[in-house]
Amino acid sequence: MLPVQDIHGNARSGIPMPATVKKAPPSSARMSLSGPALRAPYVPPMGSGPSSNPRHSVYRSQNANPLLQSTSKPNYGRTPLHNSTRRGSIWTGNAAISAPSGSQTLKDPRPIRERAYQSKMRQEIFSWLHATGYEISMQTLTNITGKDYRAMFQHLVNLIDPCYPFEPKVRFEDEFQPALRALRYPFVSQMDNKWLAAPGSMHSWPALLAVLHWLVDIGKARLQYLESEDPTLQNVERMPEEFHEPMHHQALAFEYFSEAYIAFFHGADVFTEQDKALEVRYAKKNERVLNDLEEQKEQLAQLQAELAQLQTSGAPLEKLQKAHGYLVSDRAKFHDVLQRFESRKKHLIDTIAHEKAELNMRTTNLEQLKSEHNKLLDTVKAQNLTPEEVARMNSDHETLSRNLEELKHKISETQKAVMSLEVMMTNRGAAAEEALDLYTNLLSSLGLFPPLPPPFENVDLTLQLNLATTNVSQLLIGEDIRKVIKPTLSAVAELKRTKRAEVESERIKVDNDLDQLTLECENVYEEVREVEKKVVVLNEQADELRDAAQQESMVSNAEAARLERELAHARTAALSSGMGVKSRLQALQFDYREQQAKIARLKDETIRAIAKNSNEIALFKEEVSSRLRKLRDFVEEGG
Repeated sequence: MLPVQDIHGNARSGIPMPATVKKAPPSSARMSLSGPALRAPYVPPMGSGPSSNPRHSVYRSQNANPLLQSTSKPNYGRTPLHNSTRRGSIWTGNAAISAPSGSQTLKDPRPIRERAYQSKMRQEIFSWLHATGYEISMQTLTNITGKDYRAMFQHLVNLIDPCYPFEPKVRFEDEFQPALRALRYPFVSQMDNKWLAAPGSMHSWPALLAVLHWLVDIGKARLQYLESEDPTLQNVERMPEEFHEPMHHQALAFEYFSEAYIAFFHGADVFTEQDKALEVRYAKKNERVLNDLEEQKEQLAQLQAELAQLQTSGAPLEKLQKAHGYLVSDRAKFHDVLQRFESRKKHLIDTIAHEKAELNMRTTNLEQLKSEHNKLLDTVKAQNLTPEEVARMNSDHETLSRNLEELKHKISETQKAVMSLEVMMTNRGAAAEEALDLYTNLLSSLGLFPPLPPPFENVDLTLQLNLATTNVSQLLIGEDIRKVIKPTLSAVAELKRTKRAEVESERIKVDNDLDQLTLECENVYEEVREVEKKVVVLNEQADELRDAAQQESMVSNAEAARLERELAHARTAALSSGMGVKSRLQALQFDYREQQAKIARLKDETIRAIAKNSNEIALFKEEVSSRLRKLRDFVEEGG
């Protein structure tokens, strides 16, 4: 079996290597053209124990294709047994890919015979050789010898292909053009091996210097490619955690096959460690995607739950309409309360105006009394009275003064009592207003503003407090509390309690019906599960019957084939031996007809069994569908 072509060239060869050989870094300078050769059995590593049984069945098939054989080694393609043995190269030999013919000769477009360009090429070659650890002076490049040119050429070729098979004992003229053909030098047809005898001559040095400069460019391009992050490198260590390039998958596959191949040569038949490592790598690759998938599933579950909740809940329009009804009712109640407060405000404004008018009247009366008092004093001064009259008048004045003081004292005490009573009345009025406001708010919250529901549509439970009136019977405006309001409130409370008891009993009834429906649903579900189990059993029986029929049919077919063979043999024997075997032929024909009849009978029984089971399954499905429809109708009617 030919090995899979490796685009990484020599770095990944199809030749098996022992575990002690250090792996070369991945390289994709050229595709490998070296095919499989005749292999010796793989030598197991030392100290592997008795379990490392060398496998003698892993010889490579001999490849006779001359394009895939090496022409420089007698034992080409052999697996190295120690580290000092040189590995095979991708060199294809003299007959690998021939250079273009004379009619297809390419002309070198570079100005290789210009001194400035030659100086530039020498400088680049000198810099590259020093950068790669090859010690050389510029004088050597100016006066080149055949030995120095061969050393530089082999060094540059080894930088491109570290395993190129240079042979010290072979003449350089025999290795020069094959190496250039192997590296696909486009102007190899213009090369002449005679130039290598004197590479520094004027007619040969430009072309040979151009060869070295081309090898330097190829080496730089190879190094730049190897240091890049291109997926075609198939470097497992540089691969990102997440990748989608096919080259990365090929790199992992090659790594897995390489490790499994080594384990196979060590005697392993099951590659558990390699499988586990590959699974871990792909699990690491898919980790973020799986996490994103889990998050998306959680979000999907949440959205589905929200959708189910929205579908099961009522329409938002109904809720808005209900809320709008509440707001309209509250608006009407608020307008009623606002009208009451407006009427109360108007009443208070009238009371304040009345008090101000009374205060002005009393102030006017006080001014009149003061003017009369002054007039009386002037009259007394103008009169001529005797001392007795003056004494009597003084005594009367003192008596009247004392009486006036007593009266003033009594008036002040009376005013204090009146003020305390007014304060008490004000406090009681504020408490009465608060109680009346609380009563009004309770009526608003209980929906007892007029008009009331029947049979109380003619009753007005609202009350108003009029503190400005002097009539006690007009302090509270509204229906009589003892005769109308209190009995009406008691009747409303009794009616509400009755309705609550009815609603509670209805709720208990609905809960009982719901429990019964739930129990019936569970019973129906149990029946459905039992029927499903029966269906599964019937399907399994049908499958068993079908398998048995198929097996019997196969056995019968095999028996019929055997009988046909025996019949043919019997016919042949009858033709050769005469009529002595006619009886055996008839017996075989009779057995054959019996087998055919048995096969037909088994086919008929199988078909009948399948039809019976199919009919039973159809009837079962119809029964289940009808039960489910009845259950759905029953639930819809109950809901």
